[in-house]
Amino acid sequence: MSSVDQSGTFLLGDRSVKRLGYGAMQLAGPGVFGPPKDRGAALAVLREAISNGVNHIDTSDFYGPHITNEIIREALHPYPKDLVIVTKISARRGKDASWIPAFSREELTQAVHDNLRNLGLDVLEVVNLRAMFDIHGPAEGSIEAPLTAVAELQRKGLVRHIGLSNVTPAQISEGRRICKIVCVQNSYNLAQRGDDAMIDGLARDGIPYVPFFPLGGFNPLQSSALSNVAKRLGATPMQVALAWLLRRAPNILLIPGTSSVAHLRENLAAAGLQLADDAMKELDTIISAGPA
Repeated sequence: MSSVDQSGTFLLGDRSVKRLGYGAMQLAGPGVFGPPKDRGAALAVLREAISNGVNHIDTSDFYGPHITNEIIREALHPYPKDLVIVTKISARRGKDASWIPAFSREELTQAVHDNLRNLGLDVLEVVNLRAMFDIHGPAEGSIEAPLTAVAELQRKGLVRHIGLSNVTPAQISEGRRICKIVCVQNSYNLAQRGDDAMIDGLARDGIPYVPFFPLGGFNPLQSSALSNVAKRLGATPMQVALAWLLRRAPNILLIPGTSSVAHLRENLAAAGLQLADDAMKELDTIISAGPA
């Protein structure tokens, strides 16, 4: 059994995936813009992930833009039969690397076709519609029009399943009235836990929750409690943070990203890390006490 197998599995749409996957955002250049400094290293990371049993990769054609999907295709196409590639749409990149909402029917349709072309696919397994009312976090606003547009692409056979990203509970409820939602992807980690109630509600309905920035993103997690638990277990703080997420709820699917093979192996080893109840209790103080 590989370390990834120890993470368990959960249904994503109608496909069973390992709960520890890989997020491809860091395969692009600095600021998720332009090509990587070392394309060969980026290819190696993807191939290493697959060889270690990862079968869930998260990406988007606005990473780069286009760069990340092109690297995925070069590294892995033709894809393993059990691989589930999840992408997201509703943004585009400015020449200055800015993130610009692309929420119209025409823009969403173009984004689906861009993902299909650059990934070398005939149909996208899962497409997450990212709400862009505030690019920095969830903000209220109706997603009916854009989600209806994506649902039409699903009926045309270009999209198999639909998920949501950067959304509020009200938007999830609205979305589920329009079409079947197979996953929700929001920012969440050991120190940022505003979606606790959402995660538990989705778990009751068997819907995966996929936290992006599971290790803090551009501001990596730092906490004396996290460091103390890691030291006792002979693990790194980031491995402990991932192990906490795996234990937090059975419907959490992880997609930590890296451009380093060594760091990838470290992340995947977190699947075999067992956190006792006392460690979980100590880690749970981070949200109330804040970083220390």
